[in-house]
Amino acid sequence: MNILEDSGKDLLLGNEAIVRGLIEAGVRVASTYPGTPSSEIGNILEEISEKAGMYFEFSSNEKVAFEVSAAAAIAGVRSFAFMKHVGINVAADTLMTLAYSGVNGGMLILSADDPSAHSSQNEQDNRYFSTISLLPMMEPSTPAEAKEMIGYAYEISEKLSLPVIYRTTTRVNHARSIVEFGPIKDTKAKGHFVKDTQRFVNIPAFAKNNRLRLLELNKKAHELSEVSPFNRIEGSGDVGVITSGVSYTYIKEYTSGAAILKLGFTNPLPERKIAEFIKGKRYIIVVEELEPFLEDQIFRICAQNNLSVPIYGKRSGHLPREWEFSPDTMKRLKDLLTVRAMPSPLAPIGMKLPNRPATLCAGCPHRGMYAATKKAVGKREVVYCSDIGCYTLGVQPPFSTADLVICMGGGAGAAGGFEKATDQKAIAFIGDSTFFHSGITPLISAIFNGHSIVMVILDNRTTAMTGHQPNPGTGRSFGSVNTEPISIEALVKGLGVKFIETIDPYDMKAAEKIMKDALDFDGVAVVISKCPCPLELKKSKTLVIRECHVNQSKCIHCHLCLKTIACPALVAKGETVMTDATACIGCGMCANVCPKGAIEVMK
Repeated sequence: MNILEDSGKDLLLGNEAIVRGLIEAGVRVASTYPGTPSSEIGNILEEISEKAGMYFEFSSNEKVAFEVSAAAAIAGVRSFAFMKHVGINVAADTLMTLAYSGVNGGMLILSADDPSAHSSQNEQDNRYFSTISLLPMMEPSTPAEAKEMIGYAYEISEKLSLPVIYRTTTRVNHARSIVEFGPIKDTKAKGHFVKDTQRFVNIPAFAKNNRLRLLELNKKAHELSEVSPFNRIEGSGDVGVITSGVSYTYIKEYTSGAAILKLGFTNPLPERKIAEFIKGKRYIIVVEELEPFLEDQIFRICAQNNLSVPIYGKRSGHLPREWEFSPDTMKRLKDLLTVRAMPSPLAPIGMKLPNRPATLCAGCPHRGMYAATKKAVGKREVVYCSDIGCYTLGVQPPFSTADLVICMGGGAGAAGGFEKATDQKAIAFIGDSTFFHSGITPLISAIFNGHSIVMVILDNRTTAMTGHQPNPGTGRSFGSVNTEPISIEALVKGLGVKFIETIDPYDMKAAEKIMKDALDFDGVAVVISKCPCPLELKKSKTLVIRECHVNQSKCIHCHLCLKTIACPALVAKGETVMTDATACIGCGMCANVCPKGAIEVMK
């Protein structure tokens, strides 16, 4: 089924259901910086936004994405800014003040949280952003509810003239369920900004009054939460479970013997409804992933309402604060609830499957750059500052080129600190999309402060790890949008960097020579490793497939190819090294390191 159809139903991924919800809500502007588990939303919008009458953009970072959608909503147009949980950190500066000024059209801010850090550097629980910003928050439990809740969330946003935080988690974004299509709302595509200096210019004198306005709107949000259809009681009994998000589905499927208060409008909480639910219960169990966000507030609600009821959850040690829940987590509640039998695992197949650690793909140009860097470094003591993206996988042997990973752009900033605080040379690896996201500012700072560092920009011509989205270095070309790529070389030169070299990482000898020169340079040296990601070339059907072949008569079994680039297309069987034709793309990287010329690139 086409996601743009007027009616019907389909089996949709959570992120697909969210897109359908945006279409039904009549959203006209959407913006993002891609990040898993929210990536598919942008990928779909890139294809269908113009047909849906929506403007969509991949912004250079989350803060910019937030500001684009905020401006649209201030002008009275329904907008949607979305990002993974750590992206909210980047956008938080804007978020906090936008809460003071508010919006005129509906605006949702999707934070796709990642319990268990499946594709992230932390498990941060972004529900707390709703409390410190005093913004309303909603949390769906299933893909179907994710679609249904969006239209309601826009109504709340417009009633309050505030953005609404729309928090999902990985298991909602990436689960599938049947989704019923509803009517598509007709909203205005163009707005008009009505100037209101005291509201939208948050200098201190005006911000103080806007704070009072926000507090009054927060009281109104409390009342809306009390009557929200997404805060509902199911079942009855003298044991109560209070839950939200995907945790609700585990409670419903695997436990019984309790009344359930299912919360979807989770900030502000419906405090009167919660207090009434708790009255007469023998005890309450709070089931939520990550932090005790609900649990701590329920303790407060009990205290304020003189309710003396035992509360079990994370604070009692019954449920963990770390990682996402699963059906097995419900076993920890067996002394408090009836827990149904778990599904039996599949029978063993008689063999132990090998582990498959995440690794750089066969033919990945980053392999060549890392191998060349290691050879150039030799015995010199360096600190490898890495970043967020495919190149984080350089942490694995034989490269071991990631000593520090913090956040987007974090390695580039930290490199200068290491250079000033130690006698070690710092090398900052950063991807092309990450460079535009948050690498330019630390590069400017390094120039300004006279740091002597090497920045290696791994330009693989795409935003690879999140699903091959465009970035400013690739330009955009879809629908009526056609923009030229921004040259990294020209940008870096314009900043005043004196040492700039662009290399082909497949030519490892040349790359090694340039990296030696960069390490010897006194000042900021920028090396641009420019080579398209093979997966992107496959996607665009422009990859020229060749094959590397090991000439066994020349091979001396030194295994230098395996030790240097560890390409998964190279296979050792005893002393013999061969290539796996199903994986090899014929990039020739291994041929470049073979001392005897035993590896030949075949057409």
